[in-house]
Amino acid sequence: MTRRILTSAAMAALLAASGTNSGYAQDAGGTGTGQTPPPAPAQTQTPAQKLPEVEVIQGQQKTPPKPVKKASKPKPKPATAVAATPAPVAPQSSEATAEGLQFAAPPESSTVKMSPVGGTLPVDKVPGSVYQMDSAALKRGDQVILQDALVSQIPGLIVNDLQGNQFQTNIQFRGFEASPVNGVPQGLAVYQNGVRINELFGDIVNWDFLPSNAINNVAVVVGNPVFGLNALGGAVVIDMKDGFNYQGWDVDTMFGSYGRKQVSTEAGYRSGNWAAYGAFEAIDDDGFRDFSDAEVRRGYFDVGVKGDNAEFHFNFTGADNHVGVTAAAPTQLLDIDRSLTFTSPQTTDNTMQMYSVNGKVRATDTLTLSGVTYYRHFNQKHLDGNLFDDPGDCGGAEAGTLCSGDDQVLNAANNSPIPFTDNVYGSIDQTSQNADTAGLTLQAQENAKLFGHTNQFIVGVSYDHGHVAYTAKSELGFMEPKFVVDGQGIILTGTEDFNPRSLTTTNDYFGAYFTNTFDITDQLALTVGGRYNFARIEIENTGSPENDELNGVNKYNRFNPSAGLTYKFSPSLNWYGGYSEANRAPTAAELACADPNNPCLIESFLTADPHLKQVVSHTWETGFRGTIKNWQQKSQWDWGVGLFRTLNTDDIFDAASTDIGHGYFQNVGKTLRQGVEANVAYRTERLFAYANYTYTDATFDSDAIFPSPNHPGAGTAECGDDDGGGGDDDDDVKCYAVHKGDRLPGIPAHTFKAGFDYWLTSKWKLGADLVAASNQIFFGDEANLDKPLGGYAKVNLHTSYDVTDHVQIYGLFENLFDKDYSIYGTYFSVDDANALTPATGVHFNEDNSRTVVPAIPFAAYGGVKVKF
Repeated sequence: MTRRILTSAAMAALLAASGTNSGYAQDAGGTGTGQTPPPAPAQTQTPAQKLPEVEVIQGQQKTPPKPVKKASKPKPKPATAVAATPAPVAPQSSEATAEGLQFAAPPESSTVKMSPVGGTLPVDKVPGSVYQMDSAALKRGDQVILQDALVSQIPGLIVNDLQGNQFQTNIQFRGFEASPVNGVPQGLAVYQNGVRINELFGDIVNWDFLPSNAINNVAVVVGNPVFGLNALGGAVVIDMKDGFNYQGWDVDTMFGSYGRKQVSTEAGYRSGNWAAYGAFEAIDDDGFRDFSDAEVRRGYFDVGVKGDNAEFHFNFTGADNHVGVTAAAPTQLLDIDRSLTFTSPQTTDNTMQMYSVNGKVRATDTLTLSGVTYYRHFNQKHLDGNLFDDPGDCGGAEAGTLCSGDDQVLNAANNSPIPFTDNVYGSIDQTSQNADTAGLTLQAQENAKLFGHTNQFIVGVSYDHGHVAYTAKSELGFMEPKFVVDGQGIILTGTEDFNPRSLTTTNDYFGAYFTNTFDITDQLALTVGGRYNFARIEIENTGSPENDELNGVNKYNRFNPSAGLTYKFSPSLNWYGGYSEANRAPTAAELACADPNNPCLIESFLTADPHLKQVVSHTWETGFRGTIKNWQQKSQWDWGVGLFRTLNTDDIFDAASTDIGHGYFQNVGKTLRQGVEANVAYRTERLFAYANYTYTDATFDSDAIFPSPNHPGAGTAECGDDDGGGGDDDDDVKCYAVHKGDRLPGIPAHTFKAGFDYWLTSKWKLGADLVAASNQIFFGDEANLDKPLGGYAKVNLHTSYDVTDHVQIYGLFENLFDKDYSIYGTYFSVDDANALTPATGVHFNEDNSRTVVPAIPFAAYGGVKVKF
């Protein structure tokens, strides 16, 4: 049903665009398929005459664009690479070269949103880091995976892959994550058109729901608590296209390695005060590892109307995706073949529909009212083939029946005993969540002068209500070759570990916020703000009465302040500095699996509802940024350098229980993420080049005890009752003392990126990107005793050629030098895996329990774009 809706929306937009006066494609000002000149790089400081009186919610031009007339060669406009996105301004000046290329002068002002629903501020008045990429910059390397586009140029941002599929990766910024995996601590708030899209149950972010061709701008904003819950490390603010900022239509088809087939299409049309836009993407990919296929269907539609003093938009986002999730595999297995996987099936099926209405009204010359309301439905089904912990014949009076590893009789769903056989056993854990969310945000922005000085005051409130129905059960299976679990259709019961779970959660979030920017002088600006967050999370057991320990209500509230200054020495030098706080409430997934004495078999098999403390971040940041132009305005340097320090209190981590195969969540005290960022970019008439470096010192800032039963070393601390397993004296129990200063797992200390685009002719462009990261600590090695996961450096290459004004061919080459490296590491139980040897034919060395997720090897893709 969802795919039919998506296809219909895309076709409707295409039909609308085929009418009269649609003109050539207007992608933020560009037309045709002519090569875009060098992108405007990190505009970290630009002059601003005054604060904007009326912000535009989705980046629309303030004045209606004139109809575009057909031309033999449309004049291109540069793309914004990183940092402040240009505000809609008058046409830029340009000067043609002999080859037909132009250098386009940057706009006179660059702005950034100060709240989810708008309220833009010139970037040189923002007392924190701002990194932005517009639609042309995101498409610079022809990626359809948003995470890969962002990682190429935004400092401090890398991709982690816990699931082994390119479409379900995490982004990590300064050590904070936005991940599609339940149980990963979510430290970034993510917004789409003013709606927070962190899902209810685990605050996860499904990046694969967003059509890449429909994104108009992405901003990473630091140090602004107005963005609400989860903004510990910042917020990712995504604005989508509409018919006011894009007219025309295009179709993009691509084919390539590992069975990649995809088609993307978009269309926009404007008639007077009305405009419509639609986009659709269909992607099939077999994956480079066994069982790592992906089938992605996603779309977006917007219809808008605006007049002199008001503007309103209705939009729809929908997705229906299947992803093969192959996860980490033992390094010993990958030494045989890097395409091999460890336990299957592992699949995720996601569907989502979101409807939203946003708008603004200019009430007076200085007062603007804006808001957004939405409804979102999310459904997920996840299968996870796993090892079975030491099953056997019960013996005694129950001889001939199947018992679990702790000698408990296992029953089928009808409570009948399960006969024991000589098969090698596994299990397929099945989870589902069905979530509905609705919310409303209202905001007022006043730009009247204060004491004769320019001033911008924003105040707003938000309310979100959600309901989730969650289930978890385990199916008995037999292990087959290649570690494939063959399900037998028998749902396990009879033990606390395997009894099916069924629960509902009800989430209520309320927020009230303000921010005020006051120009003390023409050069010095002061910004103060804050947000009050209230969260209520209720968990109710709807299954067996044996699971009533799940029942509970948890409430959290906090006011998070912020304050900062900026000083503009000159157009080439701008200073900023600020302090801010933010918080995140524990998720239902964490709260329902937080009892160390009653750990979960896996994250999804929830057991109890003990209280967890909320996480609070305290961030200091300062730096310099600027723009240097030559006297002829034909080249430009953009640069920035800054220091950041974020201290988290009561941080939440997942821990492996001392009961093998179990886990739970715990508050671990303080963690610290601090470092330095530096970036530079350069552009001329035919060259765009950039480089950036980030040092992230991410450490524990207090002592803690972590159980890690699969760690290859000997334990360094005694496991107590609060460390899982209830003080079990089993020889396999191992706990480790973590000390202040030990590195946090999964966060490389050094990242370096560089790249370029060079126009060989006015039709032919060649570009490349380098991403390098240093080593990272394995998850499960919080005590830093084992060898880290090695660092990596990879190069991607892209090129394109305009066959005509409307047809372009292009190529993309990932991991050009075919480097073998991994991007996530943890541990597995060698003993449990070796128990499967009769079925799998694989025997593991007991001295190596390391498992990793391998990165994609060399891959080549080619495509054709047709654009009018």
